[in-house]
Parts: sequence; C-alpha cells; structure tokens
Amino acid sequence: MRLDPIELEIFKNLFVSIAEEMGVTLCRTGFSPNIKERLDYSCAIYDSAGQTIAQGDHLPVHLGAMPLSVRAAIDHVAMEPGDTVILNDPFRGGTHLPDITLVSPLFLKRTGPPAFFVANRAHHSDVGGMSPGSMPLAREVFQEGLIIPPIKLIKRGVLDRELMSFILANVRTPDEREGDLTAQVAANRVGETRLREITKKYSLKRVAQYAAATQDYAERVLRRTIASIPDGEYRFEDYLDNDGFSSAPVFIRVAIRIHGDSAEVDFTGSDHQTSGGVNANLAITLSATLYAFRCLVQEDVLFNAGISRPIHVIAPPGTVVNAQHPSAVAGGNVETSQRITDVVLGALSQALPQVIPAASQGTMNNVTLGGTNPHTGAAFAYYETAGGGMGGRNGLPGISGVHTHMSNTRNTPIEALEHHLPLRIRTYALRHGSGGAGQYPGGEGLIREYETLADTSVTLLTDRRIGQPYGAQGGQPGSPGRNTITRTDGTTELLPSKARIELHPGDRLRIETPGGGGFGPTPSPSNQATPK
Repeated sequence: MRLDPIELEIFKNLFVSIAEEMGVTLCRTGFSPNIKERLDYSCAIYDSAGQTIAQGDHLPVHLGAMPLSVRAAIDHVAMEPGDTVILNDPFRGGTHLPDITLVSPLFLKRTGPPAFFVANRAHHSDVGGMSPGSMPLAREVFQEGLIIPPIKLIKRGVLDRELMSFILANVRTPDEREGDLTAQVAANRVGETRLREITKKYSLKRVAQYAAATQDYAERVLRRTIASIPDGEYRFEDYLDNDGFSSAPVFIRVAIRIHGDSAEVDFTGSDHQTSGGVNANLAITLSATLYAFRCLVQEDVLFNAGISRPIHVIAPPGTVVNAQHPSAVAGGNVETSQRITDVVLGALSQALPQVIPAASQGTMNNVTLGGTNPHTGAAFAYYETAGGGMGGRNGLPGISGVHTHMSNTRNTPIEALEHHLPLRIRTYALRHGSGGAGQYPGGEGLIREYETLADTSVTLLTDRRIGQPYGAQGGQPGSPGRNTITRTDGTTELLPSKARIELHPGDRLRIETPGGGGFGPTPSPSNQATPK
C-alpha cells in the first residue's frame, strides 16, 4: 500500500489526539489534586507488539519508561477482551511505586492477539510504605509502599473488587486512591473507543500501516539529526548531592559515541547503586536518554518507538542508572532522571556547543506530607513538585519558575491546596538572583513556604542543594537550592536535600529552588544583551 504524505500527517494527529483525550478524561474524572491540578499523569497508545505509536504531551519521565510496563503486562499476563492490567513494580516495567500503570488490550477480532494496547500512568499521592506520600528515605523498595506486579484489575470487563480492596487496605487515603484508579480505567476506555472508531472508518490494515509509518518517520528524522553531529566520543559527568544516608556525592558518568546516524550512550563508570532511594532502574535511564535526543529534533515528529531505534544505551547492572532488586528507587524516578538528562546534554554540548543550553534546575523539589486533619479526623497525604530556573540558551535567557526536562506538571494552585489540606502557603514567589549570569542568563528559581495547621510528617527528596546547575559556553552556574524550617519559637533550621521531619501547627517549611545556569560569558556593562 502506497502511503500518502498528507494522510500520514492526518493519521499522526489522529493518534496523538487519542492520547491527549485520554489525558483530558483522566484529569476531569480524577479525585486528587495531584491528578486534577498538577496533571501528574501520562497516556499513550501502542501497536500489537507493544511499541509506542503516540503519546500525549505529558511527562517525559513517564512516557519514555511506560513501554517497559506494557511489555511486562504482555509477558506476564494472558490478556483477554475487556481486561485491564495494573502494575507499579519498578523491577517489572515500573519506575517508582507511586506511579501506577494501567494497560488495556484492544481486540478487534474474535481470535488472535490484540490489535492495539492503551496505557496510562498516574502518580498516586500515597501507596502505603513507611511515610505519608510514599516517597520515604528508605533503604529497600519494600519500605516504599505496596508493590503491585502485573495483574488483572479488570477481568473481561468486570472490576476485581477483591484486588481493589486489597490495594485500598494498604494506603492511607483509600477513597482518593479508588477515585484516581477508576479515572485511569475511564481514560483507557476512551482510548479503546477512539481506536475502534478509526479502525472502523479506515480499516485495521490501513491504521496499522500508518502507525508503523509514523514510527519509521520518527526514526528517519532522528537518524538525520544524529548524522549532523560530528562523529566522535563525548564524555561528561555530574553528581547528585547524596543518597539521603551518606554525605558522599553520587556520580553519573556518560560517554556518547556518534557513528554516522546512530549513537551509543554508555554509562559505564557511574557509581554503584546506593543505600538510599536515588537509584534509577533501566526504564528511567532509557527514558531520560531518549528525551535528551528527542530534544535535538526540530521537526514535529511523534515521540514513539522509532525514536529508540538509532540509540543503544549501555547501563551496567548494579549501578545507580540500572539498580537491581530490592534497592530503594523512590528518588530515582524524580531526581536521578534529571541528572541523567544533565549528563547526556552535557556530553552533547561538546559536539553541539551552540545548540545545547545550560543546565536547568536539575531537581523536581519533591515534597510529600501527611497526617490527620483535625477538622475532619481523616488521614491526609499529599505530594507535589516545584518549578525552578531553566538554563539559558543561545539567543534567549532561561525561563523562570517552571518545571523542566523530565517533569512537565503544573503547580498546585494555592487555593486548591489550602482547600484540601490543613496547610497555608505563606510565600510563593520567584527567587530573584538565583539564575546564573551570562550573555543569556539562567531563569530564576522559586520560593514556596508552607505553614502547617496540624501535626504533619514531611519527607523531602530534593537535589542541587550542594551542586549547582552548570553554565554553558562561559556562563555562570545557577544558585543551589535551600530548604529551611522556622519553628513557632522563631528558631530556624537548615535542612539537607533529603530529610524526614515532623512539623507542628505554626511551623513553616521554606523551599527555595535552584536557578538555571547562564549561557555565554557575561557581557560588559556597555554591551548588555537584550532578552528577546
């Protein structure tokens, strides 16, 4: 069948619109502020082999890793029409335990394999474990929450109420969790419905051929992009502040070897997996690496299975970029993914110095908290991330107060947070002077100060409180972040980047996020660059 380029564009937009509509459904039917307000979820559609066709404009750290969850569902569960598989096991396709993935097959014939799969991943504000919010300072994955292997949540269209009850019995906020899980089910149903509609209209054969064509096109475009990079080996290293238990930095090292239109990304030499929870599994490392290379592409192509074909990733088992069971992984998905992105882009900047920007904030500034609401007597658990400074770019300064790289969520509006939780936000502002100086300066970080109105347990998983986001081409690094507590008696305590603390009514937690690095040398006062 000859493929028409105009039809290819039409089908490309059809595919991505399905994933986007799944996301809208999840947002509108979700229960928690993390889903409704922060949009901490991702949706995608897959072909009969479990290869990505298209994904929504959601979270890079979810989407690059989710194909391994689809693969795990296919390999471990004999799926039938009407089934939905649930999983979060980081060592069988997941990332960290709060990210729960639902995978549904779409059968269009009475016999044979599924024609497509649809899947979504959502970050749940609590999945049990040793601290509220399920992002603890842990030494093994068993402490981080309930581990769900690939298993059927829905069997032939009927919810497994016993499995749902088992899950809800192991979390602090069961009503909220059930609401978010059923919203995920609804999102997959929308994806299935839209795929049925387009296959009925255009035929399965035609839809499948154009799905394959979008993958091939993405591969061709990325190969052309890689071919424009000079052949050679490019090395870079950077580090996480610590793992939450030791004060030693955790180094990630990469060597990128460009050979024609393909790339080998070798993380050999990265530190061994740690005692704390900053370990990344292979899915996270693949996700961050593919994201960095996709950022090089100027054309409007889908982020699908074709993007991975020209890139070979080497991540030695047992290292912080390919941690093995039962290592703790809560921070790997959120913090180590950011540093992997930094080192890959840092290596590429040696080959493309005028293309790659300075480092962005390099952390998601994770805050999890929970306790008992004194007004209702009910347990509460909450999770959020905070934006910071984006790195300066050749021709433009960095953007201030935004989520960068592997995070693509919104902030939780103050009104929504204060409505749902016994908290008050005392300050929410840009952190002036935190961006790195340069011809094109880095963006500013944020200040977010919480006042607790009830006894509250808080866990912080942050980074770049010691190390600084690097500048590029003579630009200065961004300012590191800072975490502090002010108690009701006026005393102030400086916190490390990873900490578990207890707050009482009136205590204040202040999060100051890093700024982005600057790009280019700082111009003389008589020749200042004018930001565009």
